[in-house]
Amino acid sequence: MSELPVHVAGSGLACALGRDLREALAAVQRGGTSLTPTTVAEGFTWPVHKLPSEEGEWWDRLRRIARDVVAQCGEQDVEMPLFVASSSLDVGHEEEAASLAGDVQTFADAVAEAIGWRGPVFTVSTACTSAVNAMLAAADLIRGGVVPQALVLSIEFSNRLTLAGFGGMQLLSPDRALPFGAKRNGLVLGEAVAAIHLSTAPARWRLMGGASVVAGATSTGADANAIGAACKAALRQAGLRPQDIDLVKPQAAGSPGNDAIEAAALTEIFAASLPPMVSLKSLIGHTLGASGAAELVLLTACVESGVWPVANHALDSELGMTLATQAPARLRHILFNAIGFGGGHAALLLKDCLA
Repeated sequence: MSELPVHVAGSGLACALGRDLREALAAVQRGGTSLTPTTVAEGFTWPVHKLPSEEGEWWDRLRRIARDVVAQCGEQDVEMPLFVASSSLDVGHEEEAASLAGDVQTFADAVAEAIGWRGPVFTVSTACTSAVNAMLAAADLIRGGVVPQALVLSIEFSNRLTLAGFGGMQLLSPDRALPFGAKRNGLVLGEAVAAIHLSTAPARWRLMGGASVVAGATSTGADANAIGAACKAALRQAGLRPQDIDLVKPQAAGSPGNDAIEAAALTEIFAASLPPMVSLKSLIGHTLGASGAAELVLLTACVESGVWPVANHALDSELGMTLATQAPARLRHILFNAIGFGGGHAALLLKDCLA
């Protein structure tokens, strides 16, 4: 039996740029939004790309935003599988309520109830590769004919613990993220809720392939061999060669070390013909477990609308990376990378079927 195609039938996003894609694209066109200084304890403050402010308790805010984001995808069959992807899960609620809400699946079940979901619910929590791994798991079910469609809902919502943890490891920038930048000095975290409806039904964007590789020896950093293995496996599944890639969306979060490792891995994969690259983390921050879905939704919306995210910082010439100042004239295949704690390295291959 041949594999069934997997298309992006609908998508939705709420992030620091706005509560929906229309607001987000308008903010991209303006060059982004301002960062919010966030304090976790006296003397410990870092900038964060925060969602627009919402009244109410943590769960009430999340319920409203999740419902709005899913609604952006269009009318949904609530009997299909739901994959809830998150790194921090309900930590913010636990902080606010000063109590533990339950195990990992409790959060996903509560989210499903909030959006009126009746189908099977899965939790994917693999740090910053959560959303990509959720898409890969959903795509496997669809390709194999187990289900005709699935919804991935990725959530990274406000909490102090995550910010304090990254700050304690000295991974955060005191000012802003500079992907592949000459003066990059760390990450800037962000909040986001993103939804992607995957289906066999024909649509503009097709998920051609993907892979997830874990490098156990590098639990808090990038591994060049693992990046290469994930990208090459995604290419093989899609039946493509490196020269077929028209655009790369790297992890490129602004880390002094990890950006350099990723640059070396990409140089090895593409040799002397590096394709154009695009980075979104200077606009929405590193949204951790939600980043794979949030950045994919934003990037495809940018391509469709003709709004292009332009970096406004000097790049590190030693890395040999460039960020495109406009969409490539030919844009059919996109390689999409994600790297996370625990040694996770994941890649997706996306095809624009209209190109």
